[in-house]
Amino acid sequence: MTLAQALAKEWKNRLQEDYSNHNSDIHDSIICWLLGNNPSRLDILAPVQREMASKGREFLYRILRQRYLDVPPERAYRNLMQRLSGLVMLRQKIQAWVNTSRDRQRSVIDVLQEVIQEMLNSDRYLQQQMANIAECTKNPYLRNALILASVEEYCVRPVRNQPLLVYRFVNYLRRTQRGGLTQVPVKEWVKLISEDISPGDTEDRVSLLDAIVTSGYQDAEKTEQQYQLRSKVQDEFEKYLLEKVDSKAAEWLKLYLLGNSQEEIAQALDLPVKQVYRLREKVSYHAIRVFAVKQQPELVASWLEISLNEHGLGLTTKQWQEYWQNLNPQQRYLIEGLKSGTSVEEIAKKLNLKTNQVISEWTKLYLAAQSLRNSSYSNQD
Repeated sequence: MTLAQALAKEWKNRLQEDYSNHNSDIHDSIICWLLGNNPSRLDILAPVQREMASKGREFLYRILRQRYLDVPPERAYRNLMQRLSGLVMLRQKIQAWVNTSRDRQRSVIDVLQEVIQEMLNSDRYLQQQMANIAECTKNPYLRNALILASVEEYCVRPVRNQPLLVYRFVNYLRRTQRGGLTQVPVKEWVKLISEDISPGDTEDRVSLLDAIVTSGYQDAEKTEQQYQLRSKVQDEFEKYLLEKVDSKAAEWLKLYLLGNSQEEIAQALDLPVKQVYRLREKVSYHAIRVFAVKQQPELVASWLEISLNEHGLGLTTKQWQEYWQNLNPQQRYLIEGLKSGTSVEEIAKKLNLKTNQVISEWTKLYLAAQSLRNSSYSNQD
């Protein structure tokens, strides 16, 4: 029995348990959708890739069950819009753009609907998904549910620590705002749309002219790599929380990454909401102050694109110059040593310091860079 056949049998049993009221045709259609149009490729995947694919199927199935399967089409579509408009970074960026445009009566949902429609019309991945779904089922209601679930999963994929939909919104702006100008009647002042949108105090700017953001991430393979890297970071951080903090913290992380609110997490964990908020602060502390710096710095830095060598700690050229000017000679030596591949032990010996002192100093430098990265733009207005 091939892996695809084994998975099909496993999902068949699961669907019979979850949806005994549905006939086998619907079960087979959902299995076809979950395994993809070429299930035989699963046999040649490496173990790590198989694990990632398995988690992807679980996530996709959970989305389908929660918001789309057996839900009337109109309600299912509203569920999609509600879910995507709830992405905080995207909502803020759309609202910031609306506030600078002529048509300030447009809502976030109005703009979001246009972006999604454009994606369905032009995004190659989504078009391929729709073609695959059409081959899996002729049932219009099931086909609608599968498409909406696929759209949600695709839109929330993490790219550069932001949902992929954020970058599709940027592409939408480039196509609709030619030259960075709104279309205005004669005799009115011409309004300039800023090259950057940065409504949040702790968010990176998204440049409308950034070729890397607007075109580089069109590559589906790059997106998949980011997805796998993110999953690996999540797995390692979950293990860390289980070993170093407690099981509740690990459970909180799983529920949070699935998009649950603090109130929903409190209900799932059977804890008071105040305790769940304290749990969130504990997880955030360990993620930033310990795990990202001391436990798995290379892994997290690669995922967030803030590594020292490849990404200059995530700083722009201007930010790096400001950062470098504020370093003392010892700190500069430490940075240059790490960039050249010198070990922490060798740097400690050269600076006549203990190894833990070098690690502590590097932690301070790392956090200072991220603080500058997150706050620099908000202080320029």
